[in-house]
Amino acid sequence: MFFQHFQAELAKRNLKVVGVTTDGSTLYPSAIAQVFGVGIHQVCEFHVLKELNKAILSAVAKVRKTLIQSKPKLPRGRPSNANHKMVLKSKRLQIKIEDLFTHRYLFVERELTSTQQHILHRITRGLPQLRALRTKVARCGAITDEIYKLFESGRSRGHRRCRMDTALAKLSKLRHRVRPFKTLNTALKVIFSPNLEKALTFLDDKALPATSNAVERGKSGPSRGHRRFRKMQQSIYSVRTKESIDARLALDLQREDQAIGRNTTNATLHLDRSNRRNHS
Repeated sequence: MFFQHFQAELAKRNLKVVGVTTDGSTLYPSAIAQVFGVGIHQVCEFHVLKELNKAILSAVAKVRKTLIQSKPKLPRGRPSNANHKMVLKSKRLQIKIEDLFTHRYLFVERELTSTQQHILHRITRGLPQLRALRTKVARCGAITDEIYKLFESGRSRGHRRCRMDTALAKLSKLRHRVRPFKTLNTALKVIFSPNLEKALTFLDDKALPATSNAVERGKSGPSRGHRRFRKMQQSIYSVRTKESIDARLALDLQREDQAIGRNTTNATLHLDRSNRRNHS
């Protein structure tokens, strides 16, 4: 309904949608194709990386649960000399499990210090699948770092902007590398998702934003009203029907229209208050 109304307003002004940036929801592609036709659809980079970090932490948790299940079952009471080796193995596994939980944030940290790299190398000893996630193996970079580089190649950081075809070729090699790891292959389904390919669309279009943060996380203008409206929906149950949503949006538009005059009034009042304090 909203897309159709928006398309009608664009047609009145002889405008056309060239590209759309959305989150990773499956509801958007069919609606966009139905209303706007075939166009550029960019999936928000932030949402894709968020799902990736969630999948990485899930993979770490899965390995942690596997280690818990592999702990030897000791008989009740004080351990005897016969099961001394089992006790030592159980303690070693418990230390590794606790380290993986305490330092799990290192697997999704964007940049690691030398100390953090040393800690990560220590806690992943004997766990090649987790080590491949965040540390270099042979001549291959860490899987997480390679995914981050796909998006960083589209920014001006002293090197030439990467094309989407080049990024997709790197992604194909990365998928081929992850596939043999059974645990990672199951947990990191986001790497094989088509949303990751759509999140790289901005590489071929400089005018297309890579994220939807301008709308969702802005601190001024219409985006600020959008954040206020979303927060209102979470706290006020009555803002659910179309009538109440339209009324709230109308109030927000009126509020934004009067923002300049309201700011001027507030500034005048603050100035007058400060002058009175200085004179007194």
